[in-house]
Amino acid sequence: MTWLDALWLGLIQGLTEYLPVSSSGHLEIANTLLGIKGSDNLVFAVLVHAATVCSTLVVLRKEIAGLFCGLFRFRWNDETQYVAKILLSMIPVGIVGVFFKDTVESFFGNGLLVVGIMLLVTALLLTFAYRAKPRKKDSISYRDAFVIGLAQACAVLPGLSRSGTTIATGLLLGDKKEQVARFSFLMVIIPILGEAFLDLVGGEFSPAESGLSVTAMLVGFLAAFVSGCAACKWMLKLVQNGRLVWFALYCALMAVFCIVHALTA
Repeated sequence: MTWLDALWLGLIQGLTEYLPVSSSGHLEIANTLLGIKGSDNLVFAVLVHAATVCSTLVVLRKEIAGLFCGLFRFRWNDETQYVAKILLSMIPVGIVGVFFKDTVESFFGNGLLVVGIMLLVTALLLTFAYRAKPRKKDSISYRDAFVIGLAQACAVLPGLSRSGTTIATGLLLGDKKEQVARFSFLMVIIPILGEAFLDLVGGEFSPAESGLSVTAMLVGFLAAFVSGCAACKWMLKLVQNGRLVWFALYCALMAVFCIVHALTA
């Protein structure tokens, strides 16, 4: 992987992580079109996902600081309950990461058919969430947090948008758009940074082990971080004021492209 490839892939990751179009699916599409193959794809994917999580820390720094301040008062206040809901939502993806990691990784790097099918599922979820009119709730409940966590666990598949799936699930449960968007962005911080930390400790990010140059890793990380900051801010505004159904149309078109490419390759 050249530094230019890393730049493009980092930008794609950052721009698509927060939009409901599947960043992992778009990385697979880009890798296929650029002819990039090998185990270094997964290592690079973890790296740029960690970069976009860092952009979440920057964009939502006030909210995160408020949660920490409330948490360390050591009272069962609103902030402590919110953190508890985030931890509860992480249980399903944690189980997938521990027991089914190899199975999930087998779906990556094997063409675009799975990506295309999952993009279709994403399009259907976004359309259904747009059409449904559930009764609105004042806050995200513990049950909602766990169900949204189940949605996140399913979205480890390439092409099934994590933000799209979790936000759509929250909307179908009756949660408010802005609330569920922020919850969706916050709930992924610990799982992604945890996976990146384990890979770092295990030496996965070393040039010799990963097959990636230091330049490519730095360029990819910075590109994903900068573009992720912009996309995170945009998505928060878009969820509040815009219509996610347009992303459903985009996902459907990309799904057709992926499936046709897979069947004709």
